[in-house]
Amino acid sequence: MTPAATPPDNAPLRSDAERNRGRIIAAARTVFQREGLGASMASVAREAGVGIATVFRHFRIKEDLVAAVFADRMDSYVAAVSEALDAADPWEGFSTFIEAICTMQAADRGFADVLTMTFPAAQAMEERRQESYQGFLQLIARAKDDGRLRADFTSQDLVVLLVANAGVLTFAGDAAPDAWRRFVTLMIQSFKTPAHGPLPDPPNDDALYQAMLRTSAAALATPPRGT
Repeated sequence: MTPAATPPDNAPLRSDAERNRGRIIAAARTVFQREGLGASMASVAREAGVGIATVFRHFRIKEDLVAAVFADRMDSYVAAVSEALDAADPWEGFSTFIEAICTMQAADRGFADVLTMTFPAAQAMEERRQESYQGFLQLIARAKDDGRLRADFTSQDLVVLLVANAGVLTFAGDAAPDAWRRFVTLMIQSFKTPAHGPLPDPPNDDALYQAMLRTSAAALATPPRGT
């Protein structure tokens, strides 16, 4: 008898496998939104109603699952930058973008984590992050040229803001769900000219990257499959 041919890597999944993959992604979206990226793969499996082995068959590492779950959110992140760059008023574009991404954080605890971490193995997701970053640099330049963004604002300040906003969201939780709005508004107002005194030097890009990498490594750490 002729042995059955092995399907190529890009072969379409069987219908039951495709259904399982969809259930896992939907379950992970729910779990990550509720618990953040620190949630375990076992929690995702329970939410999806499948075995942990099934999860790992579809997503070899947790980073692969994160990339699948948040692909659409990263598209929205890039779209927010593009929309802000289309604004006729440079300051309006800058401030509206910050409000938009902080709102995205507030709506999804998992995405709040994504924006404060980096995922080197998730190439497509990191490319989208870099695309957004380049657009944000243009927003900064436009707002400074317009004279309404303080001259010492840097792109690193956005990273720190997102980390701080994620902390506010975690701390306030359901008890004060809108506390982040006041915090973000205060920060945006502090970015506007006239500046009331100089700022300390910002952390450099490498230091922030290492911090984001360390945070993502902790969130993506995979316990034994039975836990």
